[in-house]
Amino acid sequence: MPTNEQRRATAKRKLDRQLERRAAKERKRRLFTIIGSVVGVVVVAAAVATTVILTRDDSDNQNTAATSTPPTSAAPAGDGALPAFVAPAGLGDNCQYPATPDKASKPVKPPRAGKVPTEPAQVSASMETNQGDIGLMLDNGKSPCTVNSFASLANQGFFKDTTCHRLTTSDSLSVLQCGDPTAQGTGGPGYQFANEYPTNQYQPDDPKLQEPVLYPRGTLAMANAGPGTNGSQFFLVYKDSQLPPNYTVFGTIDETGLATLDKIAAAGTTDGAPDGKPKSDVKITSLMLDP
Repeated sequence: MPTNEQRRATAKRKLDRQLERRAAKERKRRLFTIIGSVVGVVVVAAAVATTVILTRDDSDNQNTAATSTPPTSAAPAGDGALPAFVAPAGLGDNCQYPATPDKASKPVKPPRAGKVPTEPAQVSASMETNQGDIGLMLDNGKSPCTVNSFASLANQGFFKDTTCHRLTTSDSLSVLQCGDPTAQGTGGPGYQFANEYPTNQYQPDDPKLQEPVLYPRGTLAMANAGPGTNGSQFFLVYKDSQLPPNYTVFGTIDETGLATLDKIAAAGTTDGAPDGKPKSDVKITSLMLDP
């Protein structure tokens, strides 16, 4: 039976082949968790803190794909917006979901791999919570591999009765993070996959990948533990936020959903900090694609 180290090496090789030119840079496992640098820190320090915070709970976990999170507080303010979408060659032609070292946090099968459709360009979904409904429009035309995974997890009931474990309320980052059955920030579906839009709008060595851009209010995006380690955790942006373009945007949130998020955010976190467990418990009672 292969050891954990052998399984990790096999998965890494598969991911490296998929990401091609990113391989050299992306072998270094960098932990991303929702931007948590201190306000007033220099730009370089803030950028480093952003990546560390995007998966803050992954430092003691071997499954980087499972521990996904966006940044937590003061990222350096940037004037840039998300880049205009230009479909890369082969979009959706070869979606791969290699296994991670750790098992899925909840029984689930990986989505189908290979070519996935990019039409319809948008797919409607409904997320019901104990705090109110959140309507989602999934952007299948821009991030088809991500939507394929999200839809598969939703259809299998992976998100049902899970808790949104993290709320950030800083001026630079305002998101609710969900999708981890463990509610600890360390859980995932047992597989991982590559970044899509907006990351794929840049060359792998482009320094702009480290510069924050505006993720506007109403954005639905994937949390991750570094490039190519997307899993099941996602975050909902309820106020304009600054993040490096390393978090796949795969949809938008409707007005009803934003009202629900505003109510959750207004209650703050359990300890009053700008990053922590929501004071108002947020449980997903259903998340399904609309008929």
